[in-house]
Amino acid sequence: QVQLVESGGGLVQAGGSLRLSCAASKLTFSSYAMGWFRQAPGKEREFVADISRSGGITDYADAVKGRFTISRDNAENTVYLQMNSLKPEDTAVYYCTATLRPYSRASYEYTYWGQGTQVTVSS
Repeated sequence: QVQLVESGGGLVQAGGSLRLSCAASKLTFSSYAMGWFRQAPGKEREFVADISRSGGITDYADAVKGRFTISRDNAENTVYLQMNSLKPEDTAVYYCTATLRPYSRASYEYTYWGQGTQVTVSS
């Protein structure tokens, strides 16, 4: 059974940084584009960033562009989300996800999802 396991969430002050990791198992990692989505309380899940199979193409939501960086290590079956200059509005549960599409901002195009990791940014 495919597993995506996120880690690295926590509580941080505004302006701080966190690095999320997502370890994948039981899938051919290099065949999947990977994405990060987030969901804040009372809000819909939203796209944060995605990365192509090779890592050569990345895409970011406007709200995080310039502050977040997505990367992947295909040898380690892991995708990362480096989050800098965090803001209180970044508070959400962050989900790692995988798609066979080359890349996508649409949640319905993602097949596998992790359980999520909580990120809380205090002001």
